[in-house]
Amino acid sequence: MSAAIAPEQLDAVDRRLLNDFQSGIPLSSRPYALMAERLGVSEREVIERLRRLTAAGAVSRVGPVFRPKRVGVSTLAAMSVPAERLASVAALVNTYPEVNHNYEREHRFNLWFVLTAPDQASLARVLEEIGRRAGLPVMDLPMLAEYHIDLGFPLQWS
Repeated sequence: MSAAIAPEQLDAVDRRLLNDFQSGIPLSSRPYALMAERLGVSEREVIERLRRLTAAGAVSRVGPVFRPKRVGVSTLAAMSVPAERLASVAALVNTYPEVNHNYEREHRFNLWFVLTAPDQASLARVLEEIGRRAGLPVMDLPMLAEYHIDLGFPLQWS
């Protein structure tokens, strides 16, 4: 990942691309073509802009967001990791394709991640394996009720 893009380096098309499609990429065999049409640019330009924004860290990923309870199971997990091991344990956790998000927090439990799997047995297996390989316990915090989930937010440009 290269240096972050400053807001003033984003042109009007970048800003619309980030704002308009953060939750709602067209479900199509050629989604970038439909996005390009709405933005008034070419499909190739949309792809190139997304590559540049991803390389700069402005976009973390381009892809679907599934509702785990409809297509499998998910949980929030936390670990208390010694500071000197945090980077290596985070890297270990990141090797699992079942992990969607992985964050450091200022807390005794300083590593938090979201894990999804096709079923409860698979979820339990991955949690156990992470704990065993890290040599640390993993706290499993499954969601009891969903009140609001929206990964998008309106971007304000000054």
